[in-house]
Amino acid sequence: MIHIHDLHKHYGDHHVLRGVGLHVDRGQVVCLIGPSGSGKSTVLRCINGLESYDGGEILAFGERVERAGKGIHHLRSRMGMVFQRFNLFPHRSVLENVMEGPVYVQGESRDKARGEALALLEKVGLAAKAHAWPAQLSGGQQQRVAIARALAMKPEAMLFDEPTSALDPELVGDVLEVMRDLAREGMTMIVVTHEMGFAREVTDRVCFLHSGTIVEEGTAEQVLGAPRQPRTQDFLRRVLHKPAAATTATAATAATTGAAT
Repeated sequence: MIHIHDLHKHYGDHHVLRGVGLHVDRGQVVCLIGPSGSGKSTVLRCINGLESYDGGEILAFGERVERAGKGIHHLRSRMGMVFQRFNLFPHRSVLENVMEGPVYVQGESRDKARGEALALLEKVGLAAKAHAWPAQLSGGQQQRVAIARALAMKPEAMLFDEPTSALDPELVGDVLEVMRDLAREGMTMIVVTHEMGFAREVTDRVCFLHSGTIVEEGTAEQVLGAPRQPRTQDFLRRVLHKPAAATTATAATAATTGAAT
């Protein structure tokens, strides 16, 4: 479904992606892990055509992804994307946020879009909040609305860019459960995450990125349970054995600053 070959990306003199290669088959869940600044989010943004790239090739559904290409809007409609920050329209209700894409992009009738949006809100456990404003929701609830909004476009694949990094620890579980449900239903997913438990439980393949390259790739059991590369081992040692107080402080900082990967 998605094939990346020898992907390169620069920001000025900074060589962010250095020959990334990745393939994702229909129905697979692939997690990208690695330290901040390793290029994980940039890979997702290139897949979705939000960023251009300087070398290599990305194919999605058999079509080349080009940010300025004529077919980019159609390709994006086939790939839902959920960001660290929820990006909900603050002046629209929860229901209207979910209806927005089908009505204004796909031309659905408001009645049809409303029914589908309510079903999606039920799916993510927020049917009772349909007429609330985003500001009245917790961060975890807003992120679940963002997932429902992406699903409203009926995507064939979902891209998640650190969807829980801006949430307080107690709000993470509900978002991850929605993602687990999607995986169980067979949704193709590429997930940038630091949630190693989720990666171990759900993913078909884990890719560890460091300095713009995929250093190690394999099943969750291989990469998370018995990593071969020293850089992978060091990263997992730091992530898995981080003190609880530090984890809480990191999450609180992310919620305040919305720091990007």
